[in-house]
Amino acid sequence: MRICIYGAGAMGTSLGACLMRKNPVLDIDFVTRNRAHVEALNTRGAEFEGKAGTVPVHALLPEEMKGEYDVIFLATKQRENGAIARFLAPFLKQDGALVTVQNGLPEEGLANVLGQDRIYGCTLGWGAELAAPAKIKLTSEEMCLALGAFGRGDKLKELETLLSSAFTVTVGELAEIRYSKLVVNAAFSTLSAISSLSFGELAKKHKKLVLALMKETISVAKAAGCKRLVQNGHDILKLFSSPFAGMLLPVAMKKHRDIRSGMLKDLLAGRRCDVDFVAGAVVKAGERLGVETPMLSAAVSLVHDVENGLAEIAPESLELL
Repeated sequence: MRICIYGAGAMGTSLGACLMRKNPVLDIDFVTRNRAHVEALNTRGAEFEGKAGTVPVHALLPEEMKGEYDVIFLATKQRENGAIARFLAPFLKQDGALVTVQNGLPEEGLANVLGQDRIYGCTLGWGAELAAPAKIKLTSEEMCLALGAFGRGDKLKELETLLSSAFTVTVGELAEIRYSKLVVNAAFSTLSAISSLSFGELAKKHKKLVLALMKETISVAKAAGCKRLVQNGHDILKLFSSPFAGMLLPVAMKKHRDIRSGMLKDLLAGRRCDVDFVAGAVVKAGERLGVETPMLSAAVSLVHDVENGLAEIAPESLELL
């Protein structure tokens, strides 16, 4: 099996390196535009901070790709998904699988280029940062993921077997997998980008605002046919539809209390972030399904105001919502 990790940044590299560590004979190419990262990966391997050690890998630039792959894991930001799918089309076998590990709801756009039966969605249950070229800092200890098929899913069992060698894998309905993560990301990641607050600080100090965004996402998920939204063995639909949701919020976010949004890092660096493909994806789905999302829409607009210099990144900016 020939595998490509396309977009081998922090998350993509951690995914591929964990696979390689458990399966050293796998043929995996780590592809990224970051030339310094490519050179460091080929020279030193993928180095995990702490006791996890270093994993020898093979990295290359996109223009160095050759041949066809059985599986391509897509770990880029979504802004250029259409162009990326067209670029990857010649490199994906006709019976191959493209597995997007991006956040949001990216599958439909990719399927428009590559065909729905080759598209699979995967949510990663850990966080990672690129501390330096080839040096990965994991922000979560538990290495788990959820996997689902957008089309027929002919390769689903094969993908499950591959990923189960290195991760705790849950296979389920793709919509439920996607929305179970969006319930958290659309609220916490968006508000963290606006305020610079950690997920733990948001859960303690801004419960009502967090829950308002979560409940709008849950409403859209229900309209999309989701019956259960499982995270860490708990059904979010039940937990956060109860009158005790505010009390549960800090407890539920305990493991992730120190995390700040990846979108915040983009904004601080003067880059446009992926809010349109996370909270914005829920807003668009709500429009399509006839579900109003006024708080999510306002939060997305406020992030764009930050991008355009019309609002500041500060806890006080949450008052604008």
